[in-house]
Amino acid sequence: MTTTRPSQKSRQDRATSAELIALEERYGARNYHPLDVVIERAEGVWVWDMEGRRFLDCLASYSALNQGHNHPVVRSALVEQSARLSLTSRAFRNDQLALFQKELAELSGYAKMLPMNTGAEAVETAIKAIRKWAYTVKGVTEGEAEIVVFENNFHGRTTTIVGFSSEEQYRRGFGPFAPGFKLLPFGDADAVAAAMGPNVAAVLVEPIQGEGGIIVPPDGYLGRLREITGEHGALLAVDEIQSGLGRTGKLFAYQHEGIRPDLVILGKALGAGLYPVSAVLADAEVMDVFRPGDHGSTFGGNPLGAAVARAALKVLVDEGMIDNSARLGAYLLERLRAIDSPHIREVRGRGLWAGIELEPAAGGARRFCEALEREGVLAKETHEHVIRVAPPLVITGDQLDWAIERFERVLTGP
Repeated sequence: MTTTRPSQKSRQDRATSAELIALEERYGARNYHPLDVVIERAEGVWVWDMEGRRFLDCLASYSALNQGHNHPVVRSALVEQSARLSLTSRAFRNDQLALFQKELAELSGYAKMLPMNTGAEAVETAIKAIRKWAYTVKGVTEGEAEIVVFENNFHGRTTTIVGFSSEEQYRRGFGPFAPGFKLLPFGDADAVAAAMGPNVAAVLVEPIQGEGGIIVPPDGYLGRLREITGEHGALLAVDEIQSGLGRTGKLFAYQHEGIRPDLVILGKALGAGLYPVSAVLADAEVMDVFRPGDHGSTFGGNPLGAAVARAALKVLVDEGMIDNSARLGAYLLERLRAIDSPHIREVRGRGLWAGIELEPAAGGARRFCEALEREGVLAKETHEHVIRVAPPLVITGDQLDWAIERFERVLTGP
């Protein structure tokens, strides 16, 4: 007797792509504008839609799938742990959290970590840690702590976070917003130096702005932020939710400048696309400001998530995915920059992470993403004129060549 996967069932037994799209449009909130491809299964760098068409994933769920879709080792950890224990809350201890804490601390070089679920939760956690540190350690007057942030930032979607966004759509209709943030130009270290004062508790920065369009700051920028914060007794907090865990060819993107921030924020690939896991890393001086009852999460640090994250970190290192990102990332940028197209204004990036900025006359990035879909490649636009390119870090050279050929075909077309 043979069995079939759900994807192999008769077309009469399930809805069509068009029917599912219609249902989503009818019953779902319209806060997304996805490409009209309905994915039903995936493996490694490949995904398949309901009609059986295969696509190479060049988005990797915004870096959540650095380890590729359904990595067998991580999936086994998920299945095995789910059969034993999924949740205890932090009211009790479990047999996975301490091991996760130890392994992430040792891998990152930070003394302590605080686990959460989503990236936005981790950013909120970092903000709370920074403010508490400002009042209890630095001596800032209660309620007056300030955090320096940057234009075109993207740290999540909570009301606190969108309140310090420079993107009008992210803010419109969601105020009033929390005070205490100074918004400065990204990449301008002199502006940061001029903005520092006794109430500045921290600088919060993405090493490379992902949602902003894969914007790489000038060389030395992060190093200068490290110097400025040190001179003024402030913290440097780095959001590595998209840029971290191998995406740029190093474990963390800040390592390209040889610095060490005070706080590091992780998410996305920490759960390898199989379970939401996030964390804040810091040393004791910062992390020990928290006392029982100050902060928490019912699901943060749950044994299922901890087991998944342990496996996600292990395969990332053991299978050489970070080195693969560095090696093939350099090749990707070289090939993309060699495309002779009147539509391309600039190609920028680091590791297996590139942004193709198009000329305004090109008619926007979405039409190119739709054309790439027809060619068997899934990518997504950001800020109207930028195509993001971020395949899983398990991609091979042959697979990357296959994708680049299709980028060339689409970008040199009409």
